Amino acid sequence: MPRFLTLTDVAEELQISMAQARAIVRSGELPAIQIGGRGQWRVEQVKLDEYIQNLYTQQAAKAEARKSGAAQTEDA
Repeated sequence: MPRFLTLTDVAEELQISMAQARAIVRSGELPAIQIGGRGQWRVEQVKLDEYIQNLYTQQAAKAEARKSGAAQTEDA
């Protein structure tokens, strides 16, 4: 597996559009570097894996917060 991925690779792996991939890179959510005179974006595979793991962690925290909120509502 290559160390660096193109935005096309990222979009395919996440099953999102190129525009969405570009947006998460430009926002800084997914760290990337620009290479060459045309400024083509490259994302390290490790950074993409960390980004995905972070999304899982965020989702789990949201689910736990909802669960805690529902338990508090039932107790009231």
